[in-house]
Amino acid sequence: MTTFEDLVAEGSSVPVDGWDFGWFAGRATEQRPSWGYAGLISDRMTTAGRVLDLQTGGGEVLAGAAAAGRPATLVATEGWPPNAALARAALEPLGATVVEVAEDAALPFPDASFDLVVSRHPVTTDYAEVARVLAPGGTYLSQHVGAGSVRELYEFMMGPQPHRPAREPSHHRALATAAGLTVVDLRDESPRMEFFDVAAVIVFLRKVIWTVPGFTVERYLPRLRELHDRMPFVAHSRRFLIEAHS
Repeated sequence: MTTFEDLVAEGSSVPVDGWDFGWFAGRATEQRPSWGYAGLISDRMTTAGRVLDLQTGGGEVLAGAAAAGRPATLVATEGWPPNAALARAALEPLGATVVEVAEDAALPFPDASFDLVVSRHPVTTDYAEVARVLAPGGTYLSQHVGAGSVRELYEFMMGPQPHRPAREPSHHRALATAAGLTVVDLRDESPRMEFFDVAAVIVFLRKVIWTVPGFTVERYLPRLRELHDRMPFVAHSRRFLIEAHS
């Protein structure tokens, strides 16, 4: 049987750049929302001539969606240089342009530049900027991480935490509407997650850094040891889909 120390060493050494979660196969599972985000944007990209993906991460999701049909203009933004490098490697062979833009910065594109703006799990969303770069009749389609996502895990690590209303779907509807967009679809689900060993938890917390802010193995070693003794661990993510038209 693999020891706690071996699992901690493994979880601490796994590279966490990009948004490829292939390493977790056999170590953790997460149900996917019923709407199938990657398929939705793949379908939309077959008819949209100009597409922008905000906060693309390593470009993996956009690259998969573009395989079905490449728009004439395909642009992605990413604010973290290591991920931007991964995104260029994944997307430039598809004819896409990757632009380094901080998550909270204005978008460096002219008004009405895109027919479709997409984003998977953005850290922040400036709906006024989205509305500005969308052409008339354009679409914003995004899957967000909702309030309380993986609450069971982060509260096990940190204790009870305050509710985050800024991540509620209703709040995003209000922001999009205030920016002049018309919300035509808003769906909310809480898929089941299961971690089978503590290495998977460590890799997840190192990769999805906002789950337990400031996470380090050393700081949380006692909680990780307790978690190791009660594996598998079940939590629930929270995802919502928002579609809005300009």
